[in-house]
Amino acid sequence: MAHTVVFFHAHPDDEALLTSGTMAKIAGLGHRVVLLVATAGESGLAADRLRSGGRLGDTRTAELRASATALGVSRLELLGYADSGLAQAPTSPPSLGHLPRLVDADVPDAAGWVAEILAEEQASVLTTYDANGGYGHPDHVAVHRIGALAAELAGTPVVLEATVPRDRLLAAARAVNRILPTSHRVDLDPWAQSYSASAQVTHCIDVRRQARARRDSMRSHASQATADSGPRTLGVFTRIPSPVFGWLFGREWYRQPDAPPADRRYTSIFATL
Repeated sequence: MAHTVVFFHAHPDDEALLTSGTMAKIAGLGHRVVLLVATAGESGLAADRLRSGGRLGDTRTAELRASATALGVSRLELLGYADSGLAQAPTSPPSLGHLPRLVDADVPDAAGWVAEILAEEQASVLTTYDANGGYGHPDHVAVHRIGALAAELAGTPVVLEATVPRDRLLAAARAVNRILPTSHRVDLDPWAQSYSASAQVTHCIDVRRQARARRDSMRSHASQATADSGPRTLGVFTRIPSPVFGWLFGREWYRQPDAPPADRRYTSIFATL
């Protein structure tokens, strides 16, 4: 039986990092993949030449479309909320006549909009983020809240929170750091409290065969690979040699808060339907 899965993300490139393997895998099996993105990521970090003239949102939208094609997405929808920026550097509210920043969105209104898409698609599964928004980005927290209410309104059977086991994340990041020049290494301190404890993770999806699609998706987001200060995390990931990349990115992880008890992690996102 074919299912429809809606993957709800905050910004372009979030899908590449957290759910791209799952998307490519289930699309390849004949399921319908819908990608719903709340903002154009116009306030993301990028080189000044890409930010000039307020063009970054358009650039990132085009990159998102390329990523969606690489992953076999059947439908891509952008909600059009303003990117809220990072917690330590929030953006200003947009001018009148524009949708608010995602962090300022009215949750019931936004959830109603998402619920309409879920109902129209008769979605079996919705993916969002965990309650702390993964690494704490305010827009990710907003997606968690909006998605949870939307699924309730639409009666979507399963909600999965895309995440990473914290210990695995740190181990992988340390491995990457060891093969990088000192000047290119990632600061791991902010990751120490990110995402989910291993005991909270309910689903582990094997996406080793989707490594090429994952890399293509990441590479689609070229604006996020570097900043004027040097390479960013996404840029570092896409430069990892293929065998190492397949090992580092061969699993994707989800948390289902209401999942029935199991002796081991579920290996399919449809396991609890």
